[in-house]
Amino acid sequence: MKYEKEFTVALAGNPNVGKSTVFNALTGLKQHTGNWVGKTVGNAAGSYTYNNNKYLITDLPGTYSLCAHSAEEIIACRHICLEKPDVTVIVCDASCLERNLNLVLQITEITSKAVLCVNMMDEAEKKNIKTDITKLSQQLGIPVAATSARSKKGLDKLMQAIESVALSKESNDITLVYTSRIENAISQLLPLTEKIETDSRTKRFICLKLLQGDSDTVDSLCKKHGTDDNYLKALISAADRLTVNNFTDEIISCIFITAEGIAAEGVKRSANKKQVRDRKIDRILTGKLTGIPIMLLMLFIILWITITGANYPSALLSELFGKAESLLYSALSSIGTPVTLNSVLTEGIFRVLAWVVSVMLPPMAIFFPLFTILEDYGILPRIAFNLDKAFKKAGACGKQALCLCMSLGCNACGITGARIIDSKRERLIAIITASIMPCNGKFPTIISIITMFAIGVPAVAGSDFLAALLLSAAIAASVAAVMLSSRFLSKTLLKGMPSSFTLELPPYRTPQFAKVLVRAFLDRTLFVLGRAVIVAIPAGLIIWLMANVTAGDASLLSHCTEFLDPFGRMMGLDGVILLAFILGFPANEIVVPIIIMAYSEGTVLTEISELSALKDLFISNGWTSVTAICMVIFVLFHFPCSTSCITVYKETKSLKWTAVSFALPTVIGIALCIAVNGICTLSAVA
Repeated sequence: MKYEKEFTVALAGNPNVGKSTVFNALTGLKQHTGNWVGKTVGNAAGSYTYNNNKYLITDLPGTYSLCAHSAEEIIACRHICLEKPDVTVIVCDASCLERNLNLVLQITEITSKAVLCVNMMDEAEKKNIKTDITKLSQQLGIPVAATSARSKKGLDKLMQAIESVALSKESNDITLVYTSRIENAISQLLPLTEKIETDSRTKRFICLKLLQGDSDTVDSLCKKHGTDDNYLKALISAADRLTVNNFTDEIISCIFITAEGIAAEGVKRSANKKQVRDRKIDRILTGKLTGIPIMLLMLFIILWITITGANYPSALLSELFGKAESLLYSALSSIGTPVTLNSVLTEGIFRVLAWVVSVMLPPMAIFFPLFTILEDYGILPRIAFNLDKAFKKAGACGKQALCLCMSLGCNACGITGARIIDSKRERLIAIITASIMPCNGKFPTIISIITMFAIGVPAVAGSDFLAALLLSAAIAASVAAVMLSSRFLSKTLLKGMPSSFTLELPPYRTPQFAKVLVRAFLDRTLFVLGRAVIVAIPAGLIIWLMANVTAGDASLLSHCTEFLDPFGRMMGLDGVILLAFILGFPANEIVVPIIIMAYSEGTVLTEISELSALKDLFISNGWTSVTAICMVIFVLFHFPCSTSCITVYKETKSLKWTAVSFALPTVIGIALCIAVNGICTLSAVA
C-alpha cells in the first residue's frame, strides 16, 4: 500500500507514565508494560496509519531528564537531537504533571515539533485532579491531547495532534526564559555557534549544554552539523571561562520553577480518599519497622502458594509422561526403530524432557503470574526503597533490589534490568551479583531436597508451609550474600562511593488480570521453559551416551564421576553431583535429571515419580543430611547458566567481568560447602 507521506515520531516520557501502553495502543504491538521503572531500555519501534499517512514511531527509554548521565538519558537525548523526528510526543501522567513537565520543557528546548500527551486521565479524575488542556497548550506553545491509553480513550485526538504538527511548517517560538546570569552567558556563546549549520533553537540548546558541561552531547551535535574537533575545543574552552560557577543547578532550578508555575495554572487538585489511603499503605509498606517484615511475608506467601499449588499438577504431569513414554517406545518399536535409537529417544531425550516439563511448568505457571501482579500493583519500587539503605552500606545502589526481584524469575532478566542503574560502577556490581540470586530454575531442586531431607516424605500436614519457610530463608541468605559480595566488589575491584538515586513510588493500580496471565505465561513461563527444553534435548542425549558407551570395563560416565569424586567429597558432595552441575551449565533445570540418570546409569528416570523413591535412590548412592545441606548451598551459589553468562558479556562487552560474574558465586559456593562439610564432619553429623 502506498502512503501519501511518511513521518517519524519519537515517544518520550518519564518512567511509569504509561508511555509503552500508548505505544502499544497506537501500533498494536505488544511491548511489555508494567508498573516499575525501566521497562523500555532500548528503542522499540512500530508504526500506524492515519488519514493515509504512515507514522513510524520509536518508543524511547523512560527518563527523568536529558542531562545525558544514564544510558536512558543518552539514548533519548541523542535520538531527539540527532535523528530529528518529525514529531516528538511527550507522554505525561495526569496525576503528577508538575514533575513530568520538567522533561517536557527540556525537550521543547530542542525541538518545536512536539506534542504533549497527558495520559492516565481516568486515574487523575478518580483523584479529583482536573487538567485544563487548553491552558497547558497556550503556556507550552504545543498541542496537548488528553488520553487514557489503557482503555484507548483520547487516541484519536492524540493522532490528530501528531498529524497537525507533522504537516505544519510553522514553528513554536516559545522558549524557556532563564535567569539574567544564564541568559547573558547564552548571549555570549551564541555568536561562537555561527559556523554550526543548524537552526537557532539547536544553537541555543548547544549553548545550554555547554553551560551544563555536557561535552558529549555538544560533540555529537557539532559533528552532526559538520564542525571539526578544533572548533569544538574552542567552544568548550569559551564555555569553561564562563562556568567558573557551575550553571547546572541554576538551569535545573529554572526548569523546576517554570514547571511549577505552569502546573499551578493548568492543574487543579483536591484531596481524596484514594490518595489518603495510598499514603497510609505506604507508611506501612515502607515503614522502618514494618517495611522489611512485610516484604519477607509477601515472599513467603508467594512461595507457599507456588509450592502448594504445584504439587498435584507436577505429580499428574509426571504420571502422564510415564504413560506417554511407554506409548512412544511401543510406537517406535512398531515401525522398526532400532533398539539403540529407541532407547536414546525415549530413555535419554524424552525422559529428561518429561522431568523438566513436569517439575518446572506448574511452579512457573503459578510463580510468574503472582510476581507480575506484585509488579503491576506497584510493590517492586517499594521493595527497592526498603533496601536502599542496606545497599548503600554495601557500596551499591537501591535500584539493585529491582534487579534481584527480576532475578528470581530469571537471572538473565535481572542482568539486563541493571540498565536502570545510572552509575556504571554500580551497574557492574548489579550485573556481577545478579546470578547469586536463585532463579526459578533452581526452585524445584531446592524444594525437592528440602522436602526429602528437612521435612520428610511422605508429606505431612504443614509440610508445604515449612518448605516455603525454608525456601524463603534460602532466598534471604542469597540477598545477604549479594550485599556482602557488593561490598567486597566496592572495596576491591569496583571502588567508589554509592550514588543517590530518584525512585518514583507509583500509585497503587489494580492489575488487568487477564493481561497479567497472558503476559506471565507467554513472556515468562514459556520463555524460560522453552529455553530449558531446548537445552534438555542435547543434555539427555549426552548423559545417555556417557552412561551406555564404555571405555575399558566402565562407562564414560563412571570415568568422569570417578575423576570428579575427590573434589566432590571435599565439598560434601560426590562426583556425580559435580558432573551434573557441569553438564547443567546450559540450564539449571536439568541438574537433578542428570543426577538421577547418572545414579541409575540412564535407565529409570520416569520411574522416580515420587519423592520417597527419589530419596531412596539418593540415600542408596551415599547421600546424607550433610550431602543435602551442601547440595542446597551449591544450588544457591554456583556459576551462572550459559544464558546468564552470554547476557553478562552482552551488557559489559568484557570477558573480564563475565569471568568475575562466573567465578564469584562459584567461589562462594565452594567455600561454604567445604566449611559446612568440615564442621559437620568434625561434629560427627551425618
